[in-house]
Amino acid sequence: MPHDLTLVLGGARSGKSRFAEAEVTACLGPWHYIATAQAFDDEMRARIGQHRVDRVQGWITHEVPFRVADCLSALPSDAPVLVDCLTLWLTNHLLAEHDLHAEYAALEAALSNRHGPIWLVANEVGLGIVPDNALARQFRDEAGRLNQRIAAMATRVRFIAAGLPLALKG
Repeated sequence: MPHDLTLVLGGARSGKSRFAEAEVTACLGPWHYIATAQAFDDEMRARIGQHRVDRVQGWITHEVPFRVADCLSALPSDAPVLVDCLTLWLTNHLLAEHDLHAEYAALEAALSNRHGPIWLVANEVGLGIVPDNALARQFRDEAGRLNQRIAAMATRVRFIAAGLPLALKG
């Protein structure tokens, strides 16, 4: 088990990334930012660009849409790390039709070898209506399963709503 793992959950535009970034920057740097988004269109490129602009100076950014476990393993094990976001990482693997359970296991193994503080950001997508198509239902179900697995490993879980954190664990 990692010594200091925080899972930060919330809905779209809830403030979860801002909350996690503030937590990480309270640690001594350098801080590592593992970004999982892929820019397939202009709107997503603009979102990613805005995230970069909003971030304070001092981050070492790793753009890693798939191999988060490998990236975590390559970083110094005591360095503060933020992974933003697990939900996009899951989407990348789901759309590429990768073996999700193998990816989860690799991520959990990499997390278990960390000694420094790590924050994982993920969307809570299970609070809405049941999606109307099979892929969307699979995504929602897998996101819930992944969040539960990471929450079980976490020392702390925070749920962010309207920019306000609610402690769910630790």
